Amino acid sequence: MESSASTLLMPPSVELKDERKQGTMVFDSSKMQKQEKLPTEFIWPAADLIQAQQDLNEPLIDLDGFFKGDETATAHAAELIRMACLNHGFFQVINHGVNLDLIRAAQEDMEAFFKLPLSRKLTVKKKAGELSGYSGAHMDRYTSKLPWKETLSFVYRYDSGSKPMVADYFKTVLGEDFEEIGWMYQKYCDALKELSLGIMQLLAISLGVDISYYRNLFEDGYAIMRCNSYPPCKEAGLVMGTGPHCDPVALTILHQDQVKGLEVFVDNKWQSVKPRPGAFVINIGDTFMWVMVSRVGCGLYILKWALSNGQYKSCIHRAVVNMDKERRSLTFFISLKDDSVVSPPEELIVREGQRKYPDFKWSELLEFTQKHYRPNNDTLQSFVEWRLTA
Repeated sequence: MESSASTLLMPPSVELKDERKQGTMVFDSSKMQKQEKLPTEFIWPAADLIQAQQDLNEPLIDLDGFFKGDETATAHAAELIRMACLNHGFFQVINHGVNLDLIRAAQEDMEAFFKLPLSRKLTVKKKAGELSGYSGAHMDRYTSKLPWKETLSFVYRYDSGSKPMVADYFKTVLGEDFEEIGWMYQKYCDALKELSLGIMQLLAISLGVDISYYRNLFEDGYAIMRCNSYPPCKEAGLVMGTGPHCDPVALTILHQDQVKGLEVFVDNKWQSVKPRPGAFVINIGDTFMWVMVSRVGCGLYILKWALSNGQYKSCIHRAVVNMDKERRSLTFFISLKDDSVVSPPEELIVREGQRKYPDFKWSELLEFTQKHYRPNNDTLQSFVEWRLTA
């Protein structure tokens, strides 16, 4: 059965939790599954639960030649990225320079945290307005259509120099027992920083702008690193691990284990992203789409190279839950520095009169998605409207 994106996503702003009305329910999947019925807060509308019927045909891009300076291989990788971003914004990369043993450790060491007693995890619960900490089903933010997952998030700043802020976070917040794991995630984030800046160079090549443009733009940015655990659920057909949405950040680098779950809404249907050992899944976020995309007419910007071929896409995606197996993933959400102004590069755009979409600071969009709006496929347009009335 097929469905349009408009039927999949309900207006999310009404679901944000009023802090004055916060309850005491906590996410304990093992106890919830013993109940006769799942709490209604976790039940999703039927339109959001339509199953994927096929795998996404996203490109698998070998980055070995790019990192070795091979011009032919680099041009080929950039072209594959261009085609993927014009269609849906998703691609996978191999030979990416991140040590496979480090990736394996990052996946396996999540267990040390997620297997802690719930009472211990709640001691590092994410506080309102903060980016780091534990969250169980995002109960701190939403009141309905809760995601069937647990997360541990922490911030990694690209310009932190020699300061090991990830290692320090683990030792300070979780204690000395987690110091070694903290250093492992520090090394993992260091490696993903370098990979992300390389991807930015390839994106620039694919757009025909200076190869260093996006790399320079994001070198003083930051990332939110998130460990995700999606416990099995006996009523997996009624719940959602992560609901349909577009990432509001610039770029996301994901590593998923071998349990299927990531799905993308393409060609009016849901399609699964097949797990590939050692590969990273890359997808374009709303901020990057805004930085380099505009449209024709009404004083908007246009892409010089893509006037008739469409635009790069920040595509709707979701994570489904398995009935029998836990699924784990690692997400690295890449953002501009908070006070950075988001604006298209001059060499990519042609100006025609007054702009419809004004420049904005990344911190403004972050505040909007954290406090006022549940991200979906209309986040950018809703942000513009909110910003004009705020």
